[in-house]
Amino acid sequence: MHQIAEPSFKIANLGTPTFPSPLQKLCAKAQTQFVTEDQKILFDDSLESLCTDLKRGATPATLEIAGPREHIVFDPKDTTAAIVTCGGLCPGLNDIIRGVVMTLTYSYGVRTILGIRYGFKGFIPSYGIEPMILTPFEVSEINQLGGTILGSSRGPQSVKEIVDRLLDLKVNILFVVGGDGTLRGAHAIADAVRERGRPIGVVAMPKTIDDDFECMDKSFGFETAFAEAVRSVRSAHVEAKGACNGVGLVKLMGRESGFIAAHTALAESCVNFVLIPEVPFHLQGDHGLFRRLEHRLAHRGHAVIVVAEGAGQDLLNPHDHHERQTDASGNPRLGDIGQYLKGRIEDHFHSIHVELNLKYIDPSYEIRSVPATPQDSLFCLLLAQNAVHAAMAGKTDLVIGRWHQHFVHLPLTVATAKRRQVDPHGNLWLSVLQSTGQPPVMTSKEEPDDD
Repeated sequence: MHQIAEPSFKIANLGTPTFPSPLQKLCAKAQTQFVTEDQKILFDDSLESLCTDLKRGATPATLEIAGPREHIVFDPKDTTAAIVTCGGLCPGLNDIIRGVVMTLTYSYGVRTILGIRYGFKGFIPSYGIEPMILTPFEVSEINQLGGTILGSSRGPQSVKEIVDRLLDLKVNILFVVGGDGTLRGAHAIADAVRERGRPIGVVAMPKTIDDDFECMDKSFGFETAFAEAVRSVRSAHVEAKGACNGVGLVKLMGRESGFIAAHTALAESCVNFVLIPEVPFHLQGDHGLFRRLEHRLAHRGHAVIVVAEGAGQDLLNPHDHHERQTDASGNPRLGDIGQYLKGRIEDHFHSIHVELNLKYIDPSYEIRSVPATPQDSLFCLLLAQNAVHAAMAGKTDLVIGRWHQHFVHLPLTVATAKRRQVDPHGNLWLSVLQSTGQPPVMTSKEEPDDD
């Protein structure tokens, strides 16, 4: 486990909490305790790391536990909150919106909640997009719907104009839901309001269907995504078994991290090959994908391949791999590895005069737009509740995450420092290799052992 210095986890506060929390009566009746500022968990909970810190006299890095505080910074009756959803769609966005509105209204008595429409664009006057008024009635059943009732968009907008609009709307608290690019934008907004001396809290909730945020056990939408992906893989398997030398090729999400592909293969054991961004592979040669696939078809007559969208980009762009254009969110534009593999596999088997029946399935947008599973919906509610608790307590410039089974406060700079990836030498990938029977190396020539 890597270490991050303790000061990196310091959470910014807007002031001293002076208002009694409206939850005091509820907590008293339920005989539950408020979270105090000195309640923290270890960032690295391994015995080895703890012993190392103690031996050198260092204080182990810790994270602030999320949850309701006994006193809050904002007076609920004078508080205006806003929520914005940004980036691509992900199962659970409506659950997050609903959870924030319900908690603000019924737990804290906040009367004015604005839904900013179509991402950060909704703050920019030139687009002419007015916010929605969100009430419990408006959001009561939106958790049954996919997508986001607020709409979304990609790409940066003027931070100055966003802050100007927040001030015009008299917003005290801004909830931001999005991926790493969105969270970097949230940090810029928090910095800007701090420079202006304005007490506006900025609290984020992490949205990444790829489950690749650093310092987080899981993100919402991931469980729903790979559950839906399993359905597509099952269909691919049925198609493959129903034809002579049938191959089911399924492309799943995963720009830089292959967690969805890996978990889908483990959940549906019919998968024979998993191709992810973290593990290079070749098509040609004695140990490349083509030869492995020939062997599989010769012995079993069918095969299923799962490929993450970010895998094999070096094959698509061997010369300008580092010069690819970026999309509106600043991510490198990916070549379509699914269509590329489909064409190359079909051409290869045609060239060796072997019959092939390949079915290509890309369920990505269908997966992104479905409602959340009950487990994901529950996770969204807990994220939303803890985000509201943090915001009302005057916390800012942070994202709510779950780490070592605890909901915690993470500085936005820590959460966006790097992406989490599948470790090619770790237990998850080893489990995939065991489940699929896939060889650990699919390159043009067998690589030597480390020893």
